[in-house]
Parts: sequence; C-alpha cells; structure tokens
Amino acid sequence: MYELTFLGTGTSQGIPVIGCECKVCNSPDPRDHRLRTSALLKVGGKTFVFDAGPDFRQQMLRERVKNIDAILLTHEHNDHVIGLDDVRPFNFMHRKGIDIFGTDRVIKEVANRFPYVFEENPYPGAPQISTHLIEPLIPFNVNGTDFFPLPVLHGSWPVLGFKSGPVVYITDAKYIPEEVLDEIKGAEILVLNALRKKEHHSHLSLNQAIEISLKVGAKNTYITHVSHVMGLYNEVQAELPSGVYLAYDGLKVSAGL
Repeated sequence: MYELTFLGTGTSQGIPVIGCECKVCNSPDPRDHRLRTSALLKVGGKTFVFDAGPDFRQQMLRERVKNIDAILLTHEHNDHVIGLDDVRPFNFMHRKGIDIFGTDRVIKEVANRFPYVFEENPYPGAPQISTHLIEPLIPFNVNGTDFFPLPVLHGSWPVLGFKSGPVVYITDAKYIPEEVLDEIKGAEILVLNALRKKEHHSHLSLNQAIEISLKVGAKNTYITHVSHVMGLYNEVQAELPSGVYLAYDGLKVSAGL
C-alpha cells in the first residue's frame, strides 16, 4: 500500500501570509492554513519525503516522524530545500546520514547553500547527508522502492516530479511534456500544483491542473502549492469536479490497496 501525507500545501510564503488581512489568511478553518509544499510517502514500511522546505521541522513534529529513508528533491528553490539542516535529529537517533536524491544542478546548489555539510572535516553536529544523482526519465530504486523522475517546467526552469507505483507527485509545474503525460496516465493519486485561478507565468492555474487531470484520466487528483488568492477551502472545493480535491496540510490518502 502507498500512503501519501501532505506535509504542506502552500506557496513559498505559506498561509497566512505575513501582514495579510485577506479572508483566507484570517480564516479559522485549519484547512486554509498552509505550510510550504512537501509530502511524505510511506511504502512497505519505508518513509520518503518530497522536498524539505523551511517548515520541515514543524512538519516532522506534527506527523511524529521517527525515521526517513530518503528525501527526494524536486528542485533547489528555498521553499523546497532550506530545511535540510533539520535532518540532524534523524542523524543523531539512527547514527547515519540521510540519503538525498536530486539532479546534478540541484545537488550542487544544495552544497552551495550548506557548505558546512560538505567540508572535508565538518563541524561536529553538522547534518550528515549522502547525496545521490538522478536524471529525468531514468528510474531509480531506494531501499526496494522504485521511483521514476518526471521532467516538467517551472516557467522555463527544469524541475522534477516523481512517480512511484500508483502515486504521481508534481509541484511547481507550468508545462508538462507529452511523454510525461503518457507516463502518468491512469494514476490512482495525482498531485498537481495550482497557484491560483488566474493564469501564472510559472505555475499551473486551477483550470489548467483540472484539464491535465482529465487528460490523463487520474482516479483522484489533489491540488497543492496553493496561494491565499485561490480562495477559501470550502468555497473552492465546492467548485471542483468529481475526483478533484483541494489538498490541505495533514491530509492522508492511500492507493494500491
């Protein structure tokens, strides 16, 4: 069985946005409060995390995560990698490094952001990270679990989504190539980003995400990387077609039963 937990479903600013007084940022509904986008996948007793942004520590505490087998990075923007320093408790508990998977460009940028991790003689207590290079469209296996890296474009910036069994996780996409659409047809769980209803230069809009969901025939589609201008959870969810859901922090969904 595959179980996906949405650790965070917000944009790089999160919701509430600092200083904002809009109805979403002031909403009492916890489903309108969104940490930076990330997800946790459990497969056969193994635990994998997609991205580790600035809310990584809070997300691990909320879900009471005791161990992770690997972190898979979609790209190197701060809201997806800057929480990597907080792998240290896992290092201390299990006396081992954390495996990080990303493209060559992403791994190099992680080394630039966290130079103290990669020094020849790192400071005692620095995060222990083992990096692994992956390439788009070339499958890889982590502790018995298969992943397929999906190349998509974040505006003009190449980033990755991931497919594992019946689960597809794509965030920060604006354009999804036909070969990727073919690969993800019939997904039981399809996660897609949609920043807002209005067109955006580097993210899918809500209607664009719905169109992709229908095109690939996904059984269930969950919308993530949502901004406060999308609208209130209850109002947006009521407008969505059958099988399409606005994800929220802490939501758990399963496939492959």
